[in-house]
Amino acid sequence: MKKRIIVAGAGFAGMWAAISAARLVHLNNADDRVDIFLVSPEPKLTIRPRLYEAVLESMDPSILEVLQAANVKYIRGRVVDIDAKNKTITVSKPEEETTVSFDSFVLAAGSQVFHPQLDGLKEYSFDVSSLEKARELDNHLQALASAPDSQARNTVVVAGGGLTGLETVTEMPERLNALFGAQNKAQVIIVDNAAKIGQAMGEQACEIINQALSSSGIAVRTGVRVSAISADGVTLSDGEFIPSNTVIWTAGMRANPLTRFIPGEHDPLGRVTGDSCLRAPEASGIFVTGDTVKVPTDNVGNYNVMSCQHAMSLGRVAGHNAAAELLGLPLHHYSQPKYVTCLDLGKWGAVYTEGWDHQVIYQGEEAKKIKQEINTQWIYPPEPNREKMFSVANPDYVIVP
Repeated sequence: MKKRIIVAGAGFAGMWAAISAARLVHLNNADDRVDIFLVSPEPKLTIRPRLYEAVLESMDPSILEVLQAANVKYIRGRVVDIDAKNKTITVSKPEEETTVSFDSFVLAAGSQVFHPQLDGLKEYSFDVSSLEKARELDNHLQALASAPDSQARNTVVVAGGGLTGLETVTEMPERLNALFGAQNKAQVIIVDNAAKIGQAMGEQACEIINQALSSSGIAVRTGVRVSAISADGVTLSDGEFIPSNTVIWTAGMRANPLTRFIPGEHDPLGRVTGDSCLRAPEASGIFVTGDTVKVPTDNVGNYNVMSCQHAMSLGRVAGHNAAAELLGLPLHHYSQPKYVTCLDLGKWGAVYTEGWDHQVIYQGEEAKKIKQEINTQWIYPPEPNREKMFSVANPDYVIVP
């Protein structure tokens, strides 16, 4: 009877896990012994790093031909339960729920926006954590263009000064100009609890970020947090009320709730603490990858973050090891010592840093060109050609040279 590898999730980690597993199976002439399945609601890769942008076309390319070229079978559905002890999953399909057994399972279900207990947050805020949510925001902004002129209509508040918040807020002035006209009275505000926006990226990058915010006319509220949201505005923790019909929440992500079915240690973000081969230490045959795992990236105390940069490498390693374990081959230890950030700063440009201490290498238009290359080439699905895919699907492949 053929062994079965199941990958849950079609994101950056899930897609590459499936391809990497298929590569190792093929290289060992084991296609007649091992089947690989990928489970997701749609056979599409959502380009989440670009969902802050105004134009949302081509943000969910199909990976069906990629999977077919790799000899990966696709199951349309959503994993809703994982029985680690009995090695089964429950898949909710459009027409039914079904139980599927596995010999090796890769959890690559990603993450989702975190909603704390906050008055009006779920009812009146927007986010860009999924294509559906990004489209909701776009439809809302489009509708505002024909709404009566008011301070609330003209004010956009972004809550959260992390990377997503910064890319969202710096895109907004040009976006509103296109909708409301160049002479509009739009005001864009970013709110963050930190003493200074961007300080987590180090002093040099922080100064560049604040320069970009200032030159784009973006107002800053620091040392405060959002305490309540209503249909006509947002209240900050210092008591200030900002009239606004558009509050965009970017203040944090959490691992997919499916991680609760995986026994063992979890971090505050809900991620499973994996071993160096991305195994769930207390669940035989289960691998955790992408945004569902916490694991060291090097030997000096750094851990992966929720980013496609880490997810693509984590996916390759998890998929490889899921197949290697079934085939009785040595497992590969995950390592990703080089860390870079390329932060889009709207019309001003971008900033590109290297290292966990965020040393600035490029800024302005030079960094913007790199960001555009990343966003339009590096993170998209590979060409559906088995030989070409497998050549870059090995666990040693360097994502960022």
